[in-house]
Amino acid sequence: MERMSAPAPASASRRVLLAAPRGYCAGVDRAVIAVETALQQYGAPVYVRHEIVHNKYVVQTLEKKGAIFVERTEEVPPGSIVMFSAHGVAPVVHEEAARGRLATIDATCPLVTKVHKEAIRYANEDFDILLIGHEGHEEVIGTSGEAPDHITIVDGPDDVAKVEVRDESKVVWLSQTTLSVDETMETVDALKTKFPLLVSPPSDDICYATSNRQAAVKVMGADSDLVIVVGSKNSSNSIRLVEVALDAGAGAAYLVDFASEIDEGWLEGVTTIGLTSGASVPEVLVEEVLEWLAARGYADVEIVKTAEESIVFSLPKELRRDLRAEAAELVAGGADE
Repeated sequence: MERMSAPAPASASRRVLLAAPRGYCAGVDRAVIAVETALQQYGAPVYVRHEIVHNKYVVQTLEKKGAIFVERTEEVPPGSIVMFSAHGVAPVVHEEAARGRLATIDATCPLVTKVHKEAIRYANEDFDILLIGHEGHEEVIGTSGEAPDHITIVDGPDDVAKVEVRDESKVVWLSQTTLSVDETMETVDALKTKFPLLVSPPSDDICYATSNRQAAVKVMGADSDLVIVVGSKNSSNSIRLVEVALDAGAGAAYLVDFASEIDEGWLEGVTTIGLTSGASVPEVLVEEVLEWLAARGYADVEIVKTAEESIVFSLPKELRRDLRAEAAELVAGGADE
């Protein structure tokens, strides 16, 4: 729940600008609930291939409940349940799971799945696909795996010069969903200069939540002496928020997992602090930072709202199927009594 502070005394000058939207996006919320529901439905352990989302607190919390996170499919014992993370996986991972006789639950964010389907479609039409994204990121690995012979990864504008294609009239760009909007469009512009016939996807691949959080930080960052972004070091969208804040004119910007990581030295000479969180960050961590700041004189909190979000994604189909089956059994059992 967002909170508004009482009006600050006239003598007060320290304040916090709290970005909205911030924190959990629909894809992350779905993925975390999917792990919790699977643990309730099937019991522990439930194996998850890669971190379900890139957040240290979330992963540690789910581990305590019985989730086991692995990096390779072969680490999952035969016959077990394995869930695929929100970042998506390549087709070869599904094949590995089948060979290992694993029951799979696919928690890939639907917006990432959209990019996978676009990659398959354009590969089937024999396009060269220029995938804008960070090499080695799980989402990029998964998308590339859909059409490895057709996809070239472009890691920012500086990569454009070395890009080569077979036919300049059949080239399309796609992107990782968690990138900086501005840098992505800078890369697209550079690609269009090199390949004038470059095709754009039907809709922008960068997810609504990433765009919204960056837009809020642009507004907030312009008025902030310091911006604190709550998020983990391996969270692409959280790292982008730090960059966007600095580009917007913030005096300084830092990424922290927890309030305890904030250096009090950062507050020297600071009157306005901007605060936001990445798309995989639960609100409890933001509340802890607000409490930490309030204890140091930054009790006046102003909400900087730039968008409303109402998107909700349904649980993975495998979970919905088993929950329906359980409900049907309960109904049937009640009818027999």
